[in-house]
Amino acid sequence: MAKVNIEEIIDHLSSEMRRSLKDSVNSVLPGATFDDRELFRRFKREVRRKCSTWERVPDRYVDSE
Repeated sequence: MAKVNIEEIIDHLSSEMRRSLKDSVNSVLPGATFDDRELFRRFKREVRRKCSTWERVPDRYVDSE
């Protein structure tokens, strides 16, 4: 099993993840108003609370070039 730093991955993909999170909320709750940056900050905080910094993932999910 490989280990990944989930927080760093989220930070690395932050712009894509923030847009995806915003689109997901808009899809589930059309017309909802929210600050997408604050939503993303809270999402990251919850990930920190629920996951270890280093999470084990199956090797098939990691491709090191």
